[in-house]
Amino acid sequence: MAKHGKRYRSAEEKVDPEKIYSLEEAIALLKEGAKVKFDETVEIAAKLGVDPRHAEQMVRGSVALPNGIGKTQTVAVFAKGDKAREAADAGADFVGAEDLAEKIQNGWTGFDRAVATPDVMGVVGKIGRILGPRGLMPNPKSGTVSFDVERMVKEIKAGKVEYRVDKAGIIHAPVGKASFEMAALAENIKALVDSLNRAKPAASKGAYFRSLTISSTMGPGVKIDHQGVIASMK
Repeated sequence: MAKHGKRYRSAEEKVDPEKIYSLEEAIALLKEGAKVKFDETVEIAAKLGVDPRHAEQMVRGSVALPNGIGKTQTVAVFAKGDKAREAADAGADFVGAEDLAEKIQNGWTGFDRAVATPDVMGVVGKIGRILGPRGLMPNPKSGTVSFDVERMVKEIKAGKVEYRVDKAGIIHAPVGKASFEMAALAENIKALVDSLNRAKPAASKGAYFRSLTISSTMGPGVKIDHQGVIASMK
């Protein structure tokens, strides 16, 4: 079993694994433990009361974080004609259709997010087996298939993130950087929790939120009082 480094162990000693912290306490602990030389990404893990084996309990969506994620994401747009020009004008990093699909078919995936207009989804579908496992496949449910190309590109560039529940019923998503002010991280986390609440499937029974944990790239997880977070948004 791999051993953690001195910095991790030092941060871990300050976190009680049995304690559930308030949002503010959790962020303070996370920031205190983020001492490496790069700006660590802050990620949230939300355990939900759903069984993703059943399609009616799948949780998937996207949310525009009010303070971004601290990183400019590269965007590939599948579009033709005027919509391709619109994408380029909006700041897309890569634009194309069959040519872009062929490049990906040959092994290239040098982008963070992909969006498409509905009329070229036939082209995109042919490389679904490449994009899908990497979480890059455009999908209407996540707001990445639309003729409103300008909006999609600008939202992603501004900090829009996608989320999808995994086989264990957990959502993993970035919510910023360790260098963010506490208030900015708290605002981003609340925006994601609110989006997850809105995405609750009607088929989900019992408690929807089971746990909420935040961690930095090189730090331990800190459990958050998710009920307190939800109550503070009402």
